[in-house]
Amino acid sequence: MSKGLPKRSEDYSLWYNELVKRADLAENAPVRGCMIIKPYGYSIWEKMQAVLDKMFKETGHSNAYFPLFIPKSYLSKEASHVDGFAKECAVVTHYRLKNDESGKGIIVDPEAKLDEELIVRPTSETVIWNTYKTWIQSHRDLPLLINQWANVVRWEMRTRLFLRTTEFLWQEGHTAHSTKQEAIEETERMLDVYATFAQKYMALPVHRGIKSANERFAGAEETYCIEALMQDGKALQAGTSHFLGQNFAKAFDVKFAAKEGGLEYVWGTSWGVSTRLMGALIMAHSDDEGLVLPPLLAPIQVVIVPIFKTAEQLDLIEEKLKPIIAELKAKDISVKFDHSDKYSPGFKFAEYELKGVPLRVAIGARDIENGTVELARRDTKEKTTVPQDGLANRIVELLKEIQANIYKKAFDFRQANTFVADDYATFRKMLDETPGFILAHWDGTPETEEKIKEETKATIRCIPLDVTSESGVCMVTGKPSARRVLFARAY
Repeated sequence: MSKGLPKRSEDYSLWYNELVKRADLAENAPVRGCMIIKPYGYSIWEKMQAVLDKMFKETGHSNAYFPLFIPKSYLSKEASHVDGFAKECAVVTHYRLKNDESGKGIIVDPEAKLDEELIVRPTSETVIWNTYKTWIQSHRDLPLLINQWANVVRWEMRTRLFLRTTEFLWQEGHTAHSTKQEAIEETERMLDVYATFAQKYMALPVHRGIKSANERFAGAEETYCIEALMQDGKALQAGTSHFLGQNFAKAFDVKFAAKEGGLEYVWGTSWGVSTRLMGALIMAHSDDEGLVLPPLLAPIQVVIVPIFKTAEQLDLIEEKLKPIIAELKAKDISVKFDHSDKYSPGFKFAEYELKGVPLRVAIGARDIENGTVELARRDTKEKTTVPQDGLANRIVELLKEIQANIYKKAFDFRQANTFVADDYATFRKMLDETPGFILAHWDGTPETEEKIKEETKATIRCIPLDVTSESGVCMVTGKPSARRVLFARAY
């Protein structure tokens, strides 16, 4: 139940943590930093998976699966890659346990030490590019467009359910191309796929952009990203797409016989989104009463709650609703008819509000007589009484309206919380008093970027692709700047 849910305005972090647990999305696992995704939470992730998987396949990609364990030597082949992930790696050193001779449980068998340690997958570039060496021989084998759905482990010190966990679920695309231009086009294409998914399905407005060199993926020549703004004014990176150049091809000696003759190194990309999207969905839209889910990703789009006192009344309601429910399902609308007598209608209303069901239908004996139902929208909390005739079509249109309204609300919030700063003092004041996105000039140097990060805890979220270029001077150094970049404090 939503009763007692902390208010966002009082403690946003506590509100988020409590909502994740009370809405039955996830809970902490016995291993520190890991999570158990509960059925309701996983059903949202499954809807995300289904949409993204279809989008990947429509752009020519195929799914495969690669090992969870990666030989340690693989990570050392691409220098910047190992530097980027070394501090987060979980390492397997032994392959067997045995009973402790003292009788106090089990111990690691010292005789079962691995000849080479194995790294629990933090990301799969190394094992995949080692595989591509045998898969790619000729230009006829390219492009190679592979995606995998998997789990990864990155040993995090500070964790939060969905947003940053030691183990999380994700997809990672890894593609190989014969030319630099084709690889760059792939990188940008997948960025557009992510942006389309975020905006159309998650109802989440995002900025498309390029990361600064300091924020670039380890081993990439360029990292593209989508950045979203949460209700507390912090940014969240919602997806990344990396142009790898020939770095991994050279590290793993992946060459192809070119059409014009001779051997050339292939060009690569990688791209991914994770269960962090669940955190973005929660924080961008939800309120003090619980989740607010966009209909296109809601596991239950419509819940029907009958109000009855006798079995006869329930039978009458059920008989009246059968054709309407069938019509909704035929229109691919997920419907739950909650006729359980375990809880009161009021309890059910609060529970489905907490879980973010977009539309609630209530119908009682009087509604049967009047030929009406009561509709309650989760996004606006508006209640209306409408005729039963044409109800299915009305619901379909209303769900579209709810989806659009949730996006508009998030878009308007981002607009109202995006600011422009021309000097460093104003920039710092904005971060503390009106958190959000800040467009400001930067001189392009990593030294200035690091100074801003150390002094304010704000980072360059991206060099935006969807903001008009505007020359000026750096707010810190006064040196020339070709355009404003997007700053924020972030998760």
